[in-house]
Amino acid sequence: MSIPFTVRIPFIEQIGCTLERFDGGHAEIVLLLDERHTNSFGVAHGGLLMTLLDVAMAHAARSLRLDAQGKGPGVVTIEMKTNFMRPGLGRIRAQGSVMHTTASLAFCEGRVLDEKDQLCAHATATFKFLRAVPVSRRDVRPLTESPLQGSGSD
Repeated sequence: MSIPFTVRIPFIEQIGCTLERFDGGHAEIVLLLDERHTNSFGVAHGGLLMTLLDVAMAHAARSLRLDAQGKGPGVVTIEMKTNFMRPGLGRIRAQGSVMHTTASLAFCEGRVLDEKDQLCAHATATFKFLRAVPVSRRDVRPLTESPLQGSGSD
């Protein structure tokens, strides 16, 4: 069952994936692959798998700090390491989970499974919790809420 994303991520909207889990330090994103998601071999592009892993792990981190409206803080990726095991085909699932947190960081791991539950890719990553992202000396950008979640502000 699909869950609305609580923040708007236009790139993820373009890919066409859905959020299936977002709670207790875990998240799962599902995508039915089509031609636009593939590389020259006709299998899931590695950059796509890394994107899904990044978003699944980031959502796992956010899920530990939900506020009263069910929204988590912003997170940014500090580092990520990915290993690819086999080609992704069909319906794939990216799962993220939190291994450890500090006041400002979340250490996560993720995996992508194909429709036969075979491991396609594995990743570890570190995320920093932020309220806004500085884009220049005098400009910061806050999280962009999903239009499905309402118009509250943080």
